[in-house]
Amino acid sequence: MGPHSCKDCLHARIMASNGYPTAGSAAKPLVHHSPPCESVNSMPWFGMDIGGTLSKLVYFEPKDRTRDEADAEVETLKNIRRYLVKNSSYGKTGHRDTHLQMDNVSIRGRRGTLHFIRFPTSEMGNFLALAKSKGMANLVTTVCATGGGAFKFEENFKREVNMSLAKFDELDSLIRGMLYIETTNPHECYYWLHPTCDIRCRKVPFDFSEPYPFLVVNVGSGVSVLAVYGPNSYKRISGTSLGGGTFLGLCCLLTGCNTFEEAIDLATGGDNTRVDKLIKDIYGGDYDRFGLPGDLVASSFLGVYSFGQMNSKERRNAVSKEDLARATLVTITNNIGSIARMCAVNEKIDRVVFVGNFLRVNPISMKLLASAMDYWSKDTMKALFLEHEGYFGAVGCLLQFNGNTS
Repeated sequence: MGPHSCKDCLHARIMASNGYPTAGSAAKPLVHHSPPCESVNSMPWFGMDIGGTLSKLVYFEPKDRTRDEADAEVETLKNIRRYLVKNSSYGKTGHRDTHLQMDNVSIRGRRGTLHFIRFPTSEMGNFLALAKSKGMANLVTTVCATGGGAFKFEENFKREVNMSLAKFDELDSLIRGMLYIETTNPHECYYWLHPTCDIRCRKVPFDFSEPYPFLVVNVGSGVSVLAVYGPNSYKRISGTSLGGGTFLGLCCLLTGCNTFEEAIDLATGGDNTRVDKLIKDIYGGDYDRFGLPGDLVASSFLGVYSFGQMNSKERRNAVSKEDLARATLVTITNNIGSIARMCAVNEKIDRVVFVGNFLRVNPISMKLLASAMDYWSKDTMKALFLEHEGYFGAVGCLLQFNGNTS
């Protein structure tokens, strides 16, 4: 862990990398070659990360408005602000994560509050209809956006609400957003102590003031693994298509659930050992020669579909939806953890930061990842987590916007 005294230096470097002036230097604007849109100072300010499964929206609410600004503020803008900050739910599927709200933060030289909102990407049509009904099209001509959906839905935004999308690279946005929030929120980074013990397990703050190098494992619909060496130095080194979207899709097929929250609830009450084949099911105990504990999964779902502990129809019928959901979650998580550890070993990096909305309301996976990193690395690697999980891309693209579309 690095000393806290370095935090201010790191914060200055991160702010400078995001285009903010530092002491003794002038801000260097980002260079774009596309037509300018509305003034960078026009309100409201939004950043969107439109993923394959979930869309994340951050809204900056200024708190330093002058009397002249307040008097000049149009009624539509007042109504939009009241609607966003006075509610925690929007329709049936939109939610504001009030516990993640960040007060007294600085964005583009203004001070205010960041609000964090999410909704299923499948509800994009309803989101645009809501934006239109609230009069947003009369105020906002450009929305900062990242993720694949920034390209997929670009024409929908233009056609339905006459909005342009200022698009930013999703991995650039992820890193910028991560570093900004981590340096702004003193309690952002943590790890799980005693992750396998229900009684002793607890979250412990981690000092991330000297972060480099570190690995980022971004678990959304799929997974990307990045090695980060500095604020503007990183590379994508691996990934997998088996991510949060896989977990949700398989759970819907196997259990009939409809949402991520339902899938996690089912998994919480399930037992994957009724579905998976463990080392001890094959060896009768531990496989000592290679240090494989008996309760380690040897083959996911083998117990159900092959010769083994669940080879009869009667035994298969004894498996519950909860067991299937738990086995699915363990399968996906173990695969992510295995890839992350191999990447960390190859890059000689000992800090692995797991982010993404797959980890939202999902302590099961976080504890599995933490225990796997501790065990297989013999405590030489640390699995780290961040409170704002899947919102970093949305924050990162908002930070980069300078009044031009890209």
